[in-house]
Amino acid sequence: MSEPATPDTEVLRLVGLRKSYGVGTPVETEVLHGTDLILAQRDFAALIGPSGSGKSTLLNLLGLLDTPTDGEIYLLGQPTREMDDDARTALRGSTIGFVFQFHHLLPAFTALENVLLPRMLTHGRPRPDDIALASRLLADVGLAEFTDRKPSNLSGGQQQRVAIARALMTRPRLLLADEPTGNLDTVTAASVFALFRRINRDYGCAVLVVTHDPRLSGTCDRTIELVDGRIVSDTRHSPDAPLAAA
Repeated sequence: MSEPATPDTEVLRLVGLRKSYGVGTPVETEVLHGTDLILAQRDFAALIGPSGSGKSTLLNLLGLLDTPTDGEIYLLGQPTREMDDDARTALRGSTIGFVFQFHHLLPAFTALENVLLPRMLTHGRPRPDDIALASRLLADVGLAEFTDRKPSNLSGGQQQRVAIARALMTRPRLLLADEPTGNLDTVTAASVFALFRRINRDYGCAVLVVTHDPRLSGTCDRTIELVDGRIVSDTRHSPDAPLAAA
């Protein structure tokens, strides 16, 4: 089992987390059964498990997109279960970045505009420093020359890199990725995973990646296995050499 994080580096802590659907009905079903978990600032972890094990449910809870039936989620030391929607939205927007299997880029926007979207949603018209940050993030993910291209003129891997840059726009402390390489070929997937590792190292944010690919999860520093709504193993290990350069 992994060693617990010290309080000053702890980003996320789950205590006795439970999630049920259909509460109070004859078909009430508990999906997560008292999950405990700690993620530290520089954790680079994979979440694995068979289909139906509760990975998506857990990820939605970690991202404050849903609320637990019981237990508590501490984000940067703050208990979140009793927060109202506005407080949860504000904390999520300032603390968590999301990358999904389907990148959800806006087709009418350029790569730069897509990266700027989180700022535009919260502050309206982007400021010069926002534009400078978005440009720098695109350069960081290897797309400095593609800022004015729309998604239709980018490859699948390039579109996913735009989505990663967008997720970093708020300088999150926690980056959650749900099957981010599921639609990519093997070489591109390895490159995107290497990019996650570099983000974890250079930006100092915790990274949790849901993946079905054991070859990719084996490159992480930590593997958390979820089966039937319970964490059955949480192991730190020495990853193999990176599969590809970012």
